[in-house]
Amino acid sequence: MNNIVVALVAAALAGSALGAPYAPKDDREVLERLPARRGDAVMQELGALRKAAAANPSDAAAAAALARRYFELSLAEGDPRYVGYAEAALRPWPEEAPAEILFMRGLLKQYRHDFAGALRDLQHALQRDPGHVGARSWRAAIFMVGADYPAARQECGALQSVASELIATGCHAALDGVTGAARRGYEALTHALESRGDAPRELRLWALTRLAELASHLGDAATAERHFRAALALEVTDNYLLAAYADFLLDQRRAEEVRTLLKNWTRSDTLLLRLALAAKMQGSPDAQKHVQALGERFAASALRGERLHLGEEARYLLELKGDAQGALSAALENWKTQRAPRDAAVLIEAAIAARNPKAAAPALRWLDESKFEGARLRALAAQLE
Repeated sequence: MNNIVVALVAAALAGSALGAPYAPKDDREVLERLPARRGDAVMQELGALRKAAAANPSDAAAAAALARRYFELSLAEGDPRYVGYAEAALRPWPEEAPAEILFMRGLLKQYRHDFAGALRDLQHALQRDPGHVGARSWRAAIFMVGADYPAARQECGALQSVASELIATGCHAALDGVTGAARRGYEALTHALESRGDAPRELRLWALTRLAELASHLGDAATAERHFRAALALEVTDNYLLAAYADFLLDQRRAEEVRTLLKNWTRSDTLLLRLALAAKMQGSPDAQKHVQALGERFAASALRGERLHLGEEARYLLELKGDAQGALSAALENWKTQRAPRDAAVLIEAAIAARNPKAAAPALRWLDESKFEGARLRALAAQLE
């Protein structure tokens, strides 16, 4: 697999659930000039991909390659505008399209949290190309985010015959991490990574990030930090890694390290949230500036009818605005489609703050049924008993 496909597979196995971009109504509309330097390799690459797609409008591979590169950049930098550009690249294609177009269309639908639509497109891609690793991986990720673990396990099993051992093992390890078998997942993924020293950096980064999270679930902070630092040392820009490590540091009240880590990442809503939390923890004047910026972004999204960062918005309302009722409402709405550990945590925290323990029932039921082992989440749940 080339690096772009590896990055997309790794993002899928991380269970990325992203926000929605503004979709331009006209391909000629200029939304904003992204920062670029003369000779910037990424901008040169995008320019070449755009020219190839424009020169061959009936070439599915060219259109999909351009959309993939935009989507990869959105995952790396947390900038939703790239997804809008990816959507524009695919807009000319009909409903019935080649596998790569359907695959990318599915990814963009999951970005909008149209998970049912995304699963359909990814399934249609698999019907055209049964060995499509990315489509299988993203289906597994979407099922995991929705806590449909039997369906996710089926997809992980199917990966064993079409993907590398590291990818297939990683899929199972991610699932084990949320279903009471984190130790088994950690050991299997450790072995798989050690046996694939030649794996692309993007896939090694994903595996190390997942190992860090599994170690954290098991209460081994020192090992988790070692894996996080090894992932960062690969020098691959990855929004998910930065957010996960920032959360790890915030849990340990290491605010200054968070601010150093994220000081240049204010374009990303998810990272700006963590930067604001760190600034507030330190009592920094920057906190209010970040809170105001986040509020404006959430308000603009609501005006467009796109409240798709609901988990992050719940955290913003709870931890930065002190609005427990508003946070609880957002967390409950978010829980309808996203049931990952971080979604359970913000729902339980909001229920505690709002003094409404019954509202946390869906998250507590998930915690009981999934057998998730995370000590922090278990401690939060204990406060409601």
